[in-house]
Amino acid sequence: MLGYNKLRRKRPLSTREITFMRVLMLGWEFPPFITGGLGTACYGLTRALDNQGVEVLFVLPGRTDPEAVSHLRLVSPDMQTPESSKATPAQPEEIVETVEVTEKIATSAPDVVLPDHYQEGEWTEFQNTRFVRIPTPLTHPYQTSVDDQVVGLQGTQFRQEPGMMIPGHRIPGVPIENEVTKEKRIINGDLDISDDELDDSETPASSGDGDYGGNLMDQVEAYARFATRAAAKEEFDVIHAHDWMTFPAGLMLARRTGRPLVVHVHSTEFDRSGENVNQQVYDIERRGMHGAIKVITVSRLTKNIATTRYGISPNKVSVVYNGINLDPVASGMTPIGRREKIVLYMGRITFQKGPEYFIRSAARVLQVMKNVRFVIAGSGDMYKRCIELAAELGIGHKILFTGFLRGKDIDRVFSMANLYVMPSVSEPFGIAPLEALSHDVPALISKSSGVSEVLTHALKVDFWDTEAMADKIVAVLKHPPLSQTLRRHAAIEVRQLTWEGAAANCRRVYEEAIQSLGMPLQSP
Repeated sequence: MLGYNKLRRKRPLSTREITFMRVLMLGWEFPPFITGGLGTACYGLTRALDNQGVEVLFVLPGRTDPEAVSHLRLVSPDMQTPESSKATPAQPEEIVETVEVTEKIATSAPDVVLPDHYQEGEWTEFQNTRFVRIPTPLTHPYQTSVDDQVVGLQGTQFRQEPGMMIPGHRIPGVPIENEVTKEKRIINGDLDISDDELDDSETPASSGDGDYGGNLMDQVEAYARFATRAAAKEEFDVIHAHDWMTFPAGLMLARRTGRPLVVHVHSTEFDRSGENVNQQVYDIERRGMHGAIKVITVSRLTKNIATTRYGISPNKVSVVYNGINLDPVASGMTPIGRREKIVLYMGRITFQKGPEYFIRSAARVLQVMKNVRFVIAGSGDMYKRCIELAAELGIGHKILFTGFLRGKDIDRVFSMANLYVMPSVSEPFGIAPLEALSHDVPALISKSSGVSEVLTHALKVDFWDTEAMADKIVAVLKHPPLSQTLRRHAAIEVRQLTWEGAAANCRRVYEEAIQSLGMPLQSP
């Protein structure tokens, strides 16, 4: 169980006193190796924070291409270790038991292992961000279905911690494990890691390619251990953990360093799996949100899930909408003329994204319009099922499956599109519609999305209403004035949704987290 020392609160810092800030950022993916909006959001936010003078150390697993990540400097952690500090309470009223923590931060830490062809380098675009690659296999946890995803050592489930004040979600009929197990410790960020281990220069990945084998939970544990080692020499004011895969690492680092933890919820297990949640993933999410000083969600929709499904106080949650980097070259591309109208779906082909509803709507559209082609760009566990569904409906020849796209291929497919459709069952935010609008493509979006909270000039529909979805698609394709009006007004809205604004809001959350503990900033 995660233990804390009580810390005497010092005089709160004023906003003017917080002029320099160091952020330890934990993420699971980063361009160019991404599967969806999480990596895009991490990139945009990091870049904007860097522009605003915030010093960021970004720790993530797997490979990163230095040619594609121009604004980051690849380094091994080599700073002096900060003096040992006491662990601080995340939310005292939610702690069931207070345990004395006697560990000290290690006086040294090994270099993080990078592939042989990676060298320490520096890119001039950004000057305040460093990047540490943790040698783990970089599994994509959002690409597989619940049935395909095995995250427990034995696939067992666990009871909520005794005495928790706010009840959590519990799947009926699953086995309960009473003993404290490895999975339970991972969920709590309470992994045993000694000073000797922090000092040890040898790592499991140093003798191989970093593939530990095993399952996703093993990788989450490995990430937490390596992140703790990578940060042992670093000085930072706040820990920012993106999504559940990094929450155990964030809890572990907060416990060791006493620095406030801010968790950033880009999606929840309820978004990804509906009511068929994976219990261990849910437990990690819930423990991370309860253990953090502040919780950031990407929309009011996600905030509502955090408060109602995870028992988080609304006062603890701040909504920070995602943004978009407007590319003047891409947005100024000349549309590719063709005889057929193009309707585009771009995203993971998973239950959460609603690709089946898109295909069923396409079948309805093709009953009244023949000169339309539907493009599905993405990959995921429902890829084969969607191809089969298109064939069953007799429209396989009208749907093009492109697979996962990146870079200029994305610009090209947007330049061909007459309409972008996002039929998500549950979309915490949804960056893709902003990308479509930035390419001058009108958007039809699910009402069950965070982006619908900030876009007025986009058509909206219930994801399950394929008849209404088809009607709106036909309306845009048949009536150019409607398309022009949507594009003209949406372009103004998109310009207001910037990563600079999101970064400024995150900085305010950081300041609130630091002030709530009355902690001093690390000296520059």
